[in-house]
Amino acid sequence: MNPIFRLFTILFLLTNCILSAQKNDKISAQTDSTLLVSSPKFNGTILISKNGKAVYSKAVGFADFDKKTPLKLDSQFEIMSNTRQFTAVLILQEVEKGKIDLQAPIKKYLHNLKQSWTDSITVHQLLNHTHGIVDPNKSLAFKPGTEFKYGNEGYPFLGMIIESVSKKPYAVMAEALFKKLKMNNTFCYSKDNTRNLVTGYMNDKDALEKAANSLITPEKVPSAGIISTANDLLIWNNNLHKGKILKPETYQLMLQYNILAQHNVFGTEKVGYGYGLRIVDKESPKYYGHTGLGNGFSSVNLYFPESDVSIIVLENEMNANSDLFYKTGITIKKLLLKSNLFNPKQ
Repeated sequence: MNPIFRLFTILFLLTNCILSAQKNDKISAQTDSTLLVSSPKFNGTILISKNGKAVYSKAVGFADFDKKTPLKLDSQFEIMSNTRQFTAVLILQEVEKGKIDLQAPIKKYLHNLKQSWTDSITVHQLLNHTHGIVDPNKSLAFKPGTEFKYGNEGYPFLGMIIESVSKKPYAVMAEALFKKLKMNNTFCYSKDNTRNLVTGYMNDKDALEKAANSLITPEKVPSAGIISTANDLLIWNNNLHKGKILKPETYQLMLQYNILAQHNVFGTEKVGYGYGLRIVDKESPKYYGHTGLGNGFSSVNLYFPESDVSIIVLENEMNANSDLFYKTGITIKKLLLKSNLFNPKQ
């Protein structure tokens, strides 16, 4: 190589490294400033990544307020409804094997269910909350496929379907996936398996109270029962959204939608709901993700494909005021959208 050309190449690379470091420092400073002035005070972990690598990560506050145990980046949180994208992937892996037809009625896989509506609800409708189930022992709220009603009732049936076609417990299937991806701090909750799960708290006007762990029953694990960390969720994003778990055509099924719904983290307008993911594709930048809330925990996991950016916010303090749900995640997202982190050329 020409010595002059080599010198220019080295200088170019060094300049890019310096500029990248400066940009990361600016993002870190802005995020730190946001956390310092946040009200209520943030208690949890935040991870921001670019091109698959963390550009900002921080643990703030306590895993246990009574013992004053500090949070760490590998602290384990209940991610609640963020569990659903994992369940959706497990379903789609069985679709790839030819064991599940998304348009088939769930009665095909759950022969023992006696409810008459099992002949009319499809696997697809369970995945995108258009099934109409409000109580397994009651009539449907609407004709399947005609409306969207977000809730906890559909995904437990998906867990049952996974068990029916695989002949293995849901937790075994899920944890085999975690092991394959080297998500070593992610697992399915059970009363005898909490590992280093942090304590969840309810915050009512700055008065903290330990939350009763009442939402994750064994049957609700496929809906809200996965425990994970910010670092492991980045591993998940790097694999799921980059074609390392599902075939490209199967992954696209997660992003297709025929129903719209509004959620404050994703803006004031209705956006698409796919399979365990909300889809923002009518504005720039496009992004996918989900949230989770309950048992004193809050989680936000967003992925921006055009810039390969992830924003992950896990909290073990849930505010009693619904206007403050996901406040830090929303604030961080708005802050970063104004930054140069989202320039695809950088």
